[in-house]
This record gives sequence, C-alpha cells and structure tokens, in this order.
Amino acid sequence: MTLSSPTARLGKLEIQGTISDDESRSPTPTASAAKVPSKNWAQDDKKLEKPTVRPWAHLVAGGIGGMTSTFLTSPLDVLKTRLQSDFYQSQIAATREARGIPSPSTLSLPRGASLHFRETFQILFSVHRLEGWRALFKGLGPNLIGVVPARAINFYTYGNGKRIISQQFNDGKESPLVHLCAAVTAGIVTGTTTNPIWLVKTRLQLDKNNAERAGAKSNRQYKNSVDCIKQTIRAEGIRGLYRGLSASYLGVTESTLQWVLYEQMKSYVNTRDEKINTSGRARTAWDNSVSWIGRIGAAGTAKFFAALSTYPHEVIRTRLRLAPQASGKMKYTGIVQCFRTIYREEGMVSLYGGLIPHMLRVVPSAAIMFGM
Repeated sequence: MTLSSPTARLGKLEIQGTISDDESRSPTPTASAAKVPSKNWAQDDKKLEKPTVRPWAHLVAGGIGGMTSTFLTSPLDVLKTRLQSDFYQSQIAATREARGIPSPSTLSLPRGASLHFRETFQILFSVHRLEGWRALFKGLGPNLIGVVPARAINFYTYGNGKRIISQQFNDGKESPLVHLCAAVTAGIVTGTTTNPIWLVKTRLQLDKNNAERAGAKSNRQYKNSVDCIKQTIRAEGIRGLYRGLSASYLGVTESTLQWVLYEQMKSYVNTRDEKINTSGRARTAWDNSVSWIGRIGAAGTAKFFAALSTYPHEVIRTRLRLAPQASGKMKYTGIVQCFRTIYREEGMVSLYGGLIPHMLRVVPSAAIMFGM
C-alpha cells in the first residue's frame, strides 16, 4: 500500500533516476563494447549497400555503348555482311576455281581455316582499294540508327526486367534463372522493335551486288534509307520490313547465352570487390583496374562463346533479308527452306561464311559497349 502513495511513487522515481544517471556516468566496458560495434556495423552496411540505378540509366548507357562500338567496328561489319551473302560467296568460289585453289570443305580444318582467314582480309583490303575508304563505312548511318535504339532497348529491358522478375518471383534475389528470363524478354522486345532498321541496313550494304551485276557502279537500286523503305513497302508490303524476324527470334539464344555467361563471370569480380569492402582496407588503383578489366573481359569472353555457338543464325538472317530477285520472287522464304537451300547449293561451310570478321568485330564490340 505504501507504493501507491504519491510520496512513495516519487521516491521510487528518484531512486530509478539516480541509478540511471550513475550508469550513464560510469563508462563500463560492457556498455562501451555494446555501442562501438553497432556503429561499425552501420558503416559496413553503408559500404556494402548497392547503389540505386534509375530505370533510364540502362537506356542511356546502352545507347552510348552501342554507338561507340558500332563506329569503331563498322569496317568489319561491312565485310561480315558481304561474306554472308550468296553473291560474294559465288565470287569467292569463282576466284578459287580460277586459281586452282580447292574448296575449304575438302581441306583439313587448320588449312581450311587458314584459307578462310586469308580470303577474309583480301576482301577487306580490296574494298578499300577498289571503292575507297568510305565504302568501309557503308551502311553506317542506318547501322547507328539501328544500334543506338537496339542497345538502349536491350539494356533497358534487361536491366529493369531483371529487377522486376527478381522482386516479383525470387524474393528480390538474382539467379541464373532470373538472368535467363530477363535476357529472353529483352531479346524478343529488341528484335521486334528494330527489325525494319536492320533490314534496311543489310540491303544498303548489299546494294553493290545489283550495281556490279548491271556492269555499272553508279547503277544503284536504292538511293538512301528512305528510298529503300519505300521500295520495300511498295514491292513487299509492310510485312517486307519484318523479313528475317523469325531468324532474329532464333538469335535470341545468342543474346540470352551472352547475358547469362556475362552475369556469372561478373559475379566473380563482384565477390572479390565485396571481400575488399568487408576487409576494411582502402581500395587501390590496382583493385579498381582489376575490377574494370575483369568486367570488360567478362563481356568479351561471354560474347565470344555465345556468338561461336549460335553463328549460323546470322547467315540465315542475312539471307532472309536480301532483296527480291529480278523476277520479283524471294529466293529465301523461311528458316528451314533457307537452311536447306544453303546446305544443298553451297555446303555446310557456307553457314559459317563471314565467321572470322564477325568474331573479330563482335568480341571487341561487346567489350567496348559494356565498358562504356
């Protein structure tokens, strides 16, 4: 009953206040040890906290990276497209026959690869010698118009798709399956959106075929990109702008494989960075260099294996985008028909036509693009 009186309650409060003041004034080891780690943990959490990336950042980064890599590797893209076409394959075959050189398919793998390598650079040098240095950048305009939005859309869709899929279906955690789903989505969206641009680019690069067949270099079928679009719609309808789209969807396997491999290799670099952060030591210039070079190397390596594994779809896609023949009919009408025609008329080796310039272009291109 005494505790319920005002005086007793006041005395109890005074005693509690005295004890609290004494505890706060006495710096006991237990209190100090309890406070210091909590401060360090907060600092460590701040160090390990991932920076927030705004959705539009992926769009801008992809566009800038694609623009830079496309300009620097344009000559090899022109060479690759020509080597993928049936016209240049027939020219190469005629040159071999005139010089008595056997077909690469009849040679051993090392000798066939060596022959293909020599012919690739012979064509590259002949383009500069016969047509001038500007021919090495033929189709660069529509290529840039295609690459900048394509890379921007691809990075935007993949980066944000990865975030949304992981948050909605995987408790906010990334995994190879999340990367796979985001890459497939990004590939389909990018291919559907930009297919007309790639069709125009391919036809402009191969327009030299028609001029050479007519015997006059000035006799070009297309004046520019706009004229190419008009003629395509007039002769083939709106659907003509989407020729090769099925092969582009087939090519989603390449971009998907590239993204998954890149993420897995990049995770090793991230693990090394996290160990440095948790160790508490300051990052050195060497640490930053290893981190930067590691990511660029991961991008180039991932592209190398992805492109090498899925290359035939590149040839099929180029053939499906060729302009109609003089009769107005399309030589290649679908993926299966295109594959059978190439195999029957030119052999299996033609499905790898332009492989060397393609690899020489896409590997550094991927490294430049991801580096930017």
